[in-house]
Order: sequence, then structure tokens, then C-alpha cells
Amino acid sequence: MVESKKKQGELQQLLRHIPKVDEFLGWVDQETEAPLRLVKKVVRELLDEVRQAIIGGAEHTRDDLARHHLMPRFERLLASFMQPNFRTVINATGVVVHTNMGRSLLPESAMAGLLAAGSRYSNLEFDLTTGKRGSRYALVEELLCELTGAEAGLVVNNNAAAVMLALDTLAKGQEVIVSRGQLVEIGGSFRIPDVMEKSGARLVEVGATNRTHLHDYEQAISDQTALLLKVHTSNYRMIGFTSEVPLVDLVTLGHEMGLPVMEDLGSGSLIDLSRFGLGREPTVQETVATGADVITFSGDKLLGGPQAGIIVGSKEIIATIKKNPLNRALRIDKFTLAGLEAILRLYLDEQTVVSQVPTLAMLAQEYAVIQRRATRLLRRLKPELAGVCSVFSQDTESMVGGGALPEQTLPSRAVILQPQRMRLSRFEQRLRAAAIPVIGRVENDALLLDMRTVADSEVKELASTVVAVCKE
Repeated sequence: MVESKKKQGELQQLLRHIPKVDEFLGWVDQETEAPLRLVKKVVRELLDEVRQAIIGGAEHTRDDLARHHLMPRFERLLASFMQPNFRTVINATGVVVHTNMGRSLLPESAMAGLLAAGSRYSNLEFDLTTGKRGSRYALVEELLCELTGAEAGLVVNNNAAAVMLALDTLAKGQEVIVSRGQLVEIGGSFRIPDVMEKSGARLVEVGATNRTHLHDYEQAISDQTALLLKVHTSNYRMIGFTSEVPLVDLVTLGHEMGLPVMEDLGSGSLIDLSRFGLGREPTVQETVATGADVITFSGDKLLGGPQAGIIVGSKEIIATIKKNPLNRALRIDKFTLAGLEAILRLYLDEQTVVSQVPTLAMLAQEYAVIQRRATRLLRRLKPELAGVCSVFSQDTESMVGGGALPEQTLPSRAVILQPQRMRLSRFEQRLRAAAIPVIGRVENDALLLDMRTVADSEVKELASTVVAVCKE
């Protein structure tokens, strides 16, 4: 009992020695660039953290509550609060179109467009010819038509929105026929059946999971049918005893029955990716050439632009979609328009577009280029990490990513790290917590830094971060 009272008294003494907020503020450098409001918040959080630790039984002395001990903790905490939540990272995963890391990188011309759009007034919805209100879609529609061969087009904020808007316009309260094998789910639990339900369309599944035939569509058509839908299975692939109806045959059936045909291409591409050693995928131009009435695809995946959902097709149907009130809720802003226009203009020159669009450039990188980059990183790391971390390089496989070309890989070279003074999980976590976070991939009890997705300009910074983390 006496011992308990003594401990309680010591606890109260420690709590009384925790500096007051005003006292602590007097310690803070008046030259700090942090706003006073934030400084006060950090001080209160730190002092509360100390208080709760003491109450919880953590070992503390009066010296632990002195300025020379608390100020470094305050400075670290303040620095973490001052750091933006939205940050750049070094993508060393080898996944080119990384959904969780912003997908496609934009070229300099697109970035210049974003700067101009944000820093100056623009003709977003002002017709410079007539001097009257204009349409934001007109700023990119002509380019879309030129590049794809479509009669008309518009852009919304992502491909899920494009699909929902088209279905809501063309099939609300009616039936949409789609192959059972195409009822895909992509990242973030986005499912075609769920989008159809939200649009008000009624799903009619036809065929088996692995095989669907033209007569399956024919037999399902009724007076309630409004649309035939084909969905590109961009994030998975079926092999073996499989078949699906070619789009051109579905278009023929749709036109015979007076029904529009729509294809959701997902990661739409304007160039043949087989030149990079990837599997053959239909381009947007080829899809338009089949006579499909509506085609939807993403702007930020294989196209290599900003996040956007692009809809192209017949002039009559696109005009109807534009009039849908839901279109206003899904429309893109001036930044997306500026970035997308810059990207589309690059595609006008087929000879240079691959080198100009970062996504295409990364996909097209030759193995020798990646190997040289890995060698540069090794030269920086090995002398610094002797006895601290095992470092070597080996061949690996990069992925396209972004729900595109499943199971398709590209030969690459990776730098392999095996820390010797800390657990691999701790090492990986510390790299993610660095000033410029480094994101690799863990394989076979090592961290791989795939150099396909690391820029030449990032090698020095990457090396410095790895060395700093290893020597902490």
C-alpha cells in the first residue's frame, strides 16, 4: 500500500513537470516557417502523447521532459505534419501503369498545358469564333475523331463513368445483353453488373462462362432489349476450351435487329502494342472500324494521358449521350482537358509518339537500357552497403499494369537488396517512410527494385535513400 502511494506520488510529480503549452511555444524557433496554428497543434499532440505514456506506465524521468529531449521529438513531429499528404514516390515495382501510384506519367507538353490551364484564364467553354458560350468537349472532340475514325466523341472523368453514362442514356429501364464470361470485376470492386444496376439497365447474361456463341445473343433478344454490350476482359484471360463472338459479328446482328452495339475496351490503345513484344490487342481505331455504335476506354492507362473516360461512336448516339443530365455530374475539368489534348496531339505523329508518351516509352524500353540503369545503381550502392546490405542484380519481369494485358510481361533487370541488420519487412517499411518514398516489390526474401519504371534522373536519389535507410 505504501509502495503504491509512493508510485502514485512519483507519477503526479512527473505529470506536473510536463511543460505547459505556452512554455513549450517559447522554446520554438520564431523563425520556423510553420503556421502558428499548426505549431500549437503539434505541441498539444506531443504533450498529450507524453502525458498518456507516463499514465500508461512508460519509464520517464524529469530529464526526459526537459527541452533538449522534447524539442527533437517536436521537430520530427512538425516535419511529418508539414509534409504534404500527396507525394511523389519512386516506382521500382516494374509495373508501368500502376493503379495505386497515379497510373500514367504525363509528358512535358501535357504538364505545360496543366500549368497554363491553372495559371491563366482559358476558353474552357468560350467559343473564340462566335464570342459566345462554347462546349468543353469541342476542345478535344475533333482530335478524337481524327485519331480513331469515329464520327463524334466526348470525355468524362473515368471509364467507369463513361460506361455508366452510356448505359443510362441508351438502356435505362431496359435490357442489355452481355456474355457471362465478360462480367468482369476490376480494382476497387468495380463490377460490370453493379454499374449496369446503377445505370438503371437490366442485365441479361448469355452463354457459358467460357463459351458464348452468336445464337446465344439472338435467342436473348426481346422487345425489351435496348443494347448489345461487349466488355473487354482487360484484367484476366481465359484459355483452353473458350470462344467469344467477334465484335464485327455482334455489330452485324445488332444492325439487323435495329439495336446499338457498345464495346467497353477498358484500357484502350491507339497503337499496336505487339511491337513491344506484347500480345496483340485491338486498337480503338480497329474497334471503330467494325461499325460499333459506342466505344468506351480509359485515358490514363495505355493511352498514357490523365484520368478520363473517353466515349466515341456514331454522331447520333454521342449527341444523345451529351444531352443526358448525368453528363454534367461526370464531366472533366480544365486540367484534364489540357492534359488530354496535349497527349492526343502527340499521337498525330506516329513516328515520335512512342518516345514522347512516358507510358509507351517505358513499355518500349530495350533490355540493354534497363540493364545499364541497374548497373549505375549498383555502382552507387555496393561501396556504401558493404556489411550492411547484400546487393546484386538479376533478370526479372516487368508488368504493364492498370488492368491491361493480364499475364503479359516484359524482360527487365532488377537490383536486389537483402538487408543484414534489420528485418526485410522493417526495411521495406522504412523505404516507404523516406522523404521520397521508394516502392519496390518483395520476392524470395529480398526487395527487388525493377529498373524499368525508375527514371534515369531518379537513380542518384534512389541510391541515397537506400543508403540512408540501411545505415539508420
